[in-house]
Amino acid sequence: MKRLQRATNTGTQVGENCTGVIYRCQKERLSVTAESEAVLRPLPLGDEVSAPFWEAAKAGRLDIQRCRACGHWNHAPGLACPACGSEDLGYETVSGKATLFTWCVLREAPAPGFRDMLPLIVAIVELAEQPHLLLSTNIVGAREEDLQLGLPLEVTFETVTGDCALPQFRPVREQA
Repeated sequence: MKRLQRATNTGTQVGENCTGVIYRCQKERLSVTAESEAVLRPLPLGDEVSAPFWEAAKAGRLDIQRCRACGHWNHAPGLACPACGSEDLGYETVSGKATLFTWCVLREAPAPGFRDMLPLIVAIVELAEQPHLLLSTNIVGAREEDLQLGLPLEVTFETVTGDCALPQFRPVREQA
């Protein structure tokens, strides 16, 4: 895993973050804005298999890969169904409901763009559509002391850049 190379002095330096997304940092005086801080976070690098997931997230939908042969949900997306081996896969929108499967609280920013998000709750959630359909995410709008296994969650989307939105989860809001 490579770490972001911070800019110093003059010229341009290319850095690579842990997802392989490459960007340039000018070594001149950088004015740090919300947009520039957001870019200093690892962003997903979609490929032809996962692109429908990321496109749906930009549109505010949670689409998960599903086997057309046996109906098994599959995340992270793959080339063949792990249940039956079929290559006849597509994407379907899911409910966005989940429960908290496990979590970790980060108290130090893993990259500069996370500084204002501390403490950062990194989690694995189990989607309601199928037992053990797991998704790595962040938990937002929750206090650490309120977290418990099985906590009901719902999806929300964070627009990081104009081309990137991330599915995040928050505790289900009480119905009035």
